[in-house]
Amino acid sequence: MRDAVRTRWRALVRRLRRVERREVRSFRRWIEHTENLVRASALVAVPLLIALVTALSNAVPGLSYLLFPPLAAGTYTLFTDPEGEYSSPRRFVLGLTTGAASGWVALELVGLAFAEPGGRFQVSAVGAALAVFLTGLATWLLRVEEPSAYACGLLVLLIDASPAAYVVSVAASSSIVALAFVVWRREFYENRARYLYRSTKGDDHVLVPVRGDAGDATARLAARLAAAHEAGKVVLLGLAEEGADPDAVADDLESRAGTVRTRVGVPCQVAVVSTDSPASATLQAAREENCDLVVAPYEQRHGHLSSFVRTLFRGDVDVVAARLRGDERRWRRVLVPVRSAGERAHAKVDFACRLAGPAGLVTVATCIDDERERRAAEERLADVVETFDASFETRVVNDSVESFIARTAKQFDLTMIGASTDRSAASRFVSPPTFERIDEVDAAVAVVHVA
Repeated sequence: MRDAVRTRWRALVRRLRRVERREVRSFRRWIEHTENLVRASALVAVPLLIALVTALSNAVPGLSYLLFPPLAAGTYTLFTDPEGEYSSPRRFVLGLTTGAASGWVALELVGLAFAEPGGRFQVSAVGAALAVFLTGLATWLLRVEEPSAYACGLLVLLIDASPAAYVVSVAASSSIVALAFVVWRREFYENRARYLYRSTKGDDHVLVPVRGDAGDATARLAARLAAAHEAGKVVLLGLAEEGADPDAVADDLESRAGTVRTRVGVPCQVAVVSTDSPASATLQAAREENCDLVVAPYEQRHGHLSSFVRTLFRGDVDVVAARLRGDERRWRRVLVPVRSAGERAHAKVDFACRLAGPAGLVTVATCIDDERERRAAEERLADVVETFDASFETRVVNDSVESFIARTAKQFDLTMIGASTDRSAASRFVSPPTFERIDEVDAAVAVVHVA
């Protein structure tokens, strides 16, 4: 009885761990999208910063709570749009402070010229108009337009505390927020690739199952990817059928490995396995050889993706399935179509930058159905490329992705597209993956799967 309870308990623990790992992977993929990242950051940062400022302000007797609404609104704008028009810390601090000072000036002028009521919840209509006018004029002349500045200017008219103290508190509180924002943006947001995207930390040990006529070109492409990292290496894998002589396969691979070492300058090893299940053997070899990327030839059977490639795409390592011509040696101009700003887009661009090198050109493009989507598409491309220290060409195209690739692919040495393995089977049935819709395009294509 006790053994049965232990068995059930262990089974339950294993199931919980699988659920936990699945949820962690789902969250990681969700947070890798820049839009989700900044909104989650705002959801955490804004309450914490407002709590900090509130705690500090409580030590100042008589300070009005009316400071916090415009501060919270401005803080949210900073963190949710860190590259936008109102993301300047200088604009944030000076804008809010200028607004508060303008409201103070308006309050003094109204007090001198009019006898209208003022104070707690009794606001002079002339004072309100004058505060808004002075805020707009001052922020415009100083080039620090900030929507929350108008709220600061108006709220001065309501407070019971000293207007001068209010202005000083706005300046101090906004400076604290701006400092926190600068640190967050510089240390985390601008370096988010280091924390979120695994391709900047791995994919430097590359396994190449040598199959088909494009084996040499596939090995060269893998070597170019590996050579971008100092610790890069390539492992050429020979898949010998059961009963075949593995020594003959090994001799052929050693010759290919020597060519890779000489022409690309990257360490290249050889491994041979005898198997009747080449895809499973490839994934197992990747784990045994400590390889985090598999570069394999793109294969089709009867108009559909071969079982070999499909099995690789279902594995737990990153995969590039490349459809190359045997004589291809360089990939200086690379096209990368993207549809979102997550890890998959980042991985494709990272691979493209490795292949193109400093002298090459990477074009990152996205397709839209309506011109009203153009601004959002431009922001999406900016989110993708700004994490790289490189120059890019970006394109927003009002066309279907397959038509765009068919029309422009010959202008590039390689087109890198996603494997769509993150989509459901129903979604893939309704709208087949891009690589299946461009089968007839006569161009070099690399299909990228991120595990």
